[in-house]
Amino acid sequence: MKVVSVEIFDIHCPDRLGWNPVFVRVHTDEGISGVGEAGLAYDVGHSAAAHMIKEMTEAFLIGHDPFQTEKLWSRMLRESFWGLGGGPVVYAAMSAIDTALWDIKGKALNLPVYQLLGGKVNDSLRTYASQLQFDWDVEFKALSQPEQYAEAALKAVAEGYDAVKVDPIMYDKDGNTYYDRTKIISRGEMKLYRSRLAAIRDAVGDEVDIIFECHSLPGVTTAIQLGKLAEEFDCMFYEEPVNYLNHSLHKKVSDKVNVPIAGGERLYNRWQVRPYFEDQSIDVLQPDIGLCGGFTEAKKVCDYADVFDIRIQAHVCGGPVATAAALHLETAIPNFLIHEHHTYAIKAWNRELCIQDPQPVNGQFTVSETPGLGIELNDEVVMRSPRMVIK
Repeated sequence: MKVVSVEIFDIHCPDRLGWNPVFVRVHTDEGISGVGEAGLAYDVGHSAAAHMIKEMTEAFLIGHDPFQTEKLWSRMLRESFWGLGGGPVVYAAMSAIDTALWDIKGKALNLPVYQLLGGKVNDSLRTYASQLQFDWDVEFKALSQPEQYAEAALKAVAEGYDAVKVDPIMYDKDGNTYYDRTKIISRGEMKLYRSRLAAIRDAVGDEVDIIFECHSLPGVTTAIQLGKLAEEFDCMFYEEPVNYLNHSLHKKVSDKVNVPIAGGERLYNRWQVRPYFEDQSIDVLQPDIGLCGGFTEAKKVCDYADVFDIRIQAHVCGGPVATAAALHLETAIPNFLIHEHHTYAIKAWNRELCIQDPQPVNGQFTVSETPGLGIELNDEVVMRSPRMVIK
């Protein structure tokens, strides 16, 4: 079997500007195709990822045996030059291509991808409602008032979720976005953030887990400040309290805050996660399959994490292909903790991108038993967006 052509979709969603999932569809000479997704659907970088996939395809993929995922991954890492230093654009391209090849392998062997990864360890995947500051509804809304946070949490709980995630520091009292939280946080701001968390806890009670998200915006001092709130409300874990540019920052936070620390969506391979494992500054790793090298690397990273008793919650903030990929990985690993279901994943402008629409039932996900990933692009929708074809 050989790869004969590749389609790359840089999705444009008219109903949600700034949301641009990047899909790849790899075609073989035996008529089997596979889909993958790059993990740069939001903020900047999507078009760069699409064009990096194009260059990777031209350099390494056309004419290649899709079953040789390990060989191709190593070539993309070492022969691309930039892979050995890397960053999100390089690894997003590698990830999208690798995911599509595993989809092809599963279809060719008539097996779901999780079977190729070692088989089913987890029959059902506990799932949380992610990013309540954007509301939990069919429309996006930036929430500012504590009572709005409570209402969003109750919507999720009514659907069966027993865990929710919120970034209570993203918006000020007027709904304006913060991008720099490195300065010491004022007493008034702390009072606002506390009131949002308190509103959620009061609304859902003490049987529902709350995950405190920070998006790496705080500095180490402010992260420790905010960590006191994570402790007060008995948060399940404290996510991305600081950035990854200096790995020692996480260690200082983990030493000072008595809540499990989560992170990893901006760490792209086993080499980059190593210092966090060795100093035990992360308790929950959140690899993004669309950024950390696809299944070929993600499985290795998860197994490596297990050596250090680190739990896994795949980062999922993309289109339906990203959701499907995460479900296969998390089904097959023993150190799975919980699955992330982003509020964007329940929006019509995201759900329409694929024929299948993976959604949890009563806060639980089960993986598709269809060969491959079990998901296909919806051509009626994706063909409206910019597309490149490589042969």
